[in-house]
Amino acid sequence: MQIERTSDEILIRLPSYVRTDAIERIIDYLSYVEATARSQAKQEEIDSLAKEVKKGWWERNKDRFGK
Repeated sequence: MQIERTSDEILIRLPSYVRTDAIERIIDYLSYVEATARSQAKQEEIDSLAKEVKKGWWERNKDRFGK
């Protein structure tokens, strides 16, 4: 594995025999890190938004689960 930092990006090179499903999980995490890197949201705001999203999902899908 090689890691190189340039002035505007970080390059990671992996050998071709590394499993792609493992790489995809790492890329998902890195996408999250990139998306939230400059966030100024407080944990309470994040928790509230997560609760709201989950509640909305449940309201739209509860019939699928027989409740």
